[in-house]
Amino acid sequence: MKEFMGEDFLLDTETAKRLYDAYAKDMPIIDYHCHLSPQEIYEDVRFGSITELWLGADHYKWRQMRANGTPERFITGNGDDFEKFRCWAKTLEAAVGNPLYHWSHLELKRYFGFGGQLCEDNAREVWELCNEKLRSPEMSARGLIRSSHVELLCTTDDPADSLEYHRKLREEDFSVRVLPAWRPDRAIDIEKADYADYMKKLSEVSGVRIEGFAELLEALRARLRFFADNGCSISDHGLAGVVYEPASFEEADRIFRKRLAGETLSGCERRKFRTVLMLALGEEYAQRNWVMQLHYGVQRNLNRRLFEALGPDAGADAIGDQSSAAELGRYLDALAEKSSLPKTIVYSLNPADNAVIDTIIGCFQDDSAVGKLQHGSAWWFNDHRVGMEAHMTSLANLGLLGNFIGMLTDSRSFLSYTRHEYFRRILCGFIGRLVENGEYPNDERLLRKLVEGISYRNAKRYFGF
Repeated sequence: MKEFMGEDFLLDTETAKRLYDAYAKDMPIIDYHCHLSPQEIYEDVRFGSITELWLGADHYKWRQMRANGTPERFITGNGDDFEKFRCWAKTLEAAVGNPLYHWSHLELKRYFGFGGQLCEDNAREVWELCNEKLRSPEMSARGLIRSSHVELLCTTDDPADSLEYHRKLREEDFSVRVLPAWRPDRAIDIEKADYADYMKKLSEVSGVRIEGFAELLEALRARLRFFADNGCSISDHGLAGVVYEPASFEEADRIFRKRLAGETLSGCERRKFRTVLMLALGEEYAQRNWVMQLHYGVQRNLNRRLFEALGPDAGADAIGDQSSAAELGRYLDALAEKSSLPKTIVYSLNPADNAVIDTIIGCFQDDSAVGKLQHGSAWWFNDHRVGMEAHMTSLANLGLLGNFIGMLTDSRSFLSYTRHEYFRRILCGFIGRLVENGEYPNDERLLRKLVEGISYRNAKRYFGF
């Protein structure tokens, strides 16, 4: 029997152990998509307790605590901090096979030196150990990033953001590069109730009076230039699904003006507007040599009562089963036809889309970049061992796993960098089994290139960092 989360955790062959120890373990981290606060990084915030650090904004944990019957006051409410921690420890006892069990214990081991098993019975002991450790100077926001061997991270930022804290971090010459990533969802989500208010805000920061679709594009271009001047080279789009309903510029303008006038749009009108704007943005990214990320396949805020009480990102989102296959292909083709298809990373929250994505992106690869189109890493509800292995299996079967740009945290937590360790162990386990089964040669040069590439080097090359 193996030791619980010992040195060989998830490494089930001798080859896997060798690859992880020699080539994956100590590679730097490029976290090209996260939700950390640049203000908190700049201010080098400290955390009053492990509860604040661990449970303060982690809807992954909140979901499981609700599933364990925890009262909401001990999840997102004003309950006692220790009681919240104790409730999480109790929840973990039932989380056998859940990645949160592994992530939590990796974080306890790597950051707090606790190698045991957290449970309700030892919650007080672990609580005190962690809180004592948090008083150490190196346990600030920046200290945690540095100790995680992070070389570069990209936050997620609205086009109207001032990027004030990114600039301040650059002026201070923080040892880890913190770059913005452009997330224009609020400009695209024309159906949202606050859309007209957001247009006013975008007008103010861009200096463009937005009255029609042409001015919207002008304002967005002004902000694209501003983001580029501040080191941005990545866009990200959070979509329910990819839509493609082609329309003319004039029709998009009519729809946009209709919405600003307070009129209700039909579903077809919303789809047309999104399509024309997404095509325009794709062309802008291609001109700037930016990377475009498309995250889709999610149903958001299903529990209306919870949403009204806590807002978004409260743990009430789920996998969506709407098919985006045909429209994703048509969208990419429309950009490719104009020689305006940027480097693109496609993620679906639905694991049933793995083969769909891998075959679609294979239709649009070219010699402008190695692995120009990427199947993004197993995302959100899929970033567990089964999900990661399913993703890698599909990519290996239908594409080139060796060109994969690897893991990201997609997290609001400063402790989430152990997810890179988790991923790298699973990666080495996957490759190690192929080697020991005679399905890939035991060639050290090739294996080193694969493991170091997927862990770090491919992302560095792909993004041009």
